[in-house]
Amino acid sequence: MKLSFFVLTALFTSCSCSVYAFQKPALLQANTRTSSSCSRLFIGNVFGVGDQTKEEQLPKDVKDAISKCRGAVQKALESRLSRMDVEMPVGANFGVEKKKSSSKRKSSLASLTDGDSTAAGEEGLTMEKLDTSNRELARLFVEMFQPLGGSHISAVFNDEYLADEARKLWNGDLSAECNILAIDRKGKRSRGGLMGGGGKKGKKKKSMGFAAKMSEEMEEDGSSSGPFVLPKDTEVALFVAPGPKELIAIERICNEVGMGTCVILLNARLSRVEKYASDEARALFESFEQVWFLGAAPQEEAPGCLMHRSYPGKWVLARKPQVGQPKTIMINDEKFTPEQCADAYASIEISELEKGTEKLATNMAGWFK
Repeated sequence: MKLSFFVLTALFTSCSCSVYAFQKPALLQANTRTSSSCSRLFIGNVFGVGDQTKEEQLPKDVKDAISKCRGAVQKALESRLSRMDVEMPVGANFGVEKKKSSSKRKSSLASLTDGDSTAAGEEGLTMEKLDTSNRELARLFVEMFQPLGGSHISAVFNDEYLADEARKLWNGDLSAECNILAIDRKGKRSRGGLMGGGGKKGKKKKSMGFAAKMSEEMEEDGSSSGPFVLPKDTEVALFVAPGPKELIAIERICNEVGMGTCVILLNARLSRVEKYASDEARALFESFEQVWFLGAAPQEEAPGCLMHRSYPGKWVLARKPQVGQPKTIMINDEKFTPEQCADAYASIEISELEKGTEKLATNMAGWFK
């Protein structure tokens, strides 16, 4: 088990560097001793951190969003956080993978929540677009941590189909070197965070509790070689769009590797998980720091509005009018509840409301133009 991890804060354009050791609390270290066999995490500040003087400032485009996200992750590492949650808009197009018919179109963070994406020039949200968006985000994070070396980075997808797609697309790319793994190694499709893990069709099973049912599915989805494990030298584990079923494996992994291994959830959509396998699992995932969030606010309470957070900044509730820059409605220390969103939206002056109702997909697609 790793006893500590370090953040290497110098840019790689310089010959010198300063190192910060992230030790465990003294009480937990009283009976521990470092040895040559203990691996340590080195994370380089090569993220191209953007201007972080205004933590609550909304990103103006994809490039700005990625830069600010990198800055938030770096600050979280400097704060000794090794359990992080990152969430981007559903179906966001990061422009990482080449598109056959849209290579000249500027990337936009479009959240296609209702299948209408006229402004984005697309036909709507599909599973393929979801997979592509999640894979592109994973690819960006793999590149962020390349200074560690590919053997120390693990990109973990829900199933072998998704992992194999990443292998094909990232093959030969030196900036995407990493271990590409799947929790379900049989290759079956799992719908991940947005769709909620999916269920099986076939013969009926006797009624059982949620935890027992999910554990049984995890055993069935594994391989004869045993349950999913991370490679021994993994120092950063990126779990891509995990659903409730995958969270069971992630909980076990977190307990096995300890706090010395950085675990980052990408688009897990934890706020949509209605039920966890146990109270311990709920406590674990609630302890993950939301270092970056950019997504839709509850639309029934705040139509056309977004929430944003960049660690260590505050939470922002904002709305983009048809004309002009995004307008911040409210800032809060904690994530907004639906009730707070409703109250904040109701406080908007009538003069700021456009006539008619804008669909969120169109609004978000136009936000980053």
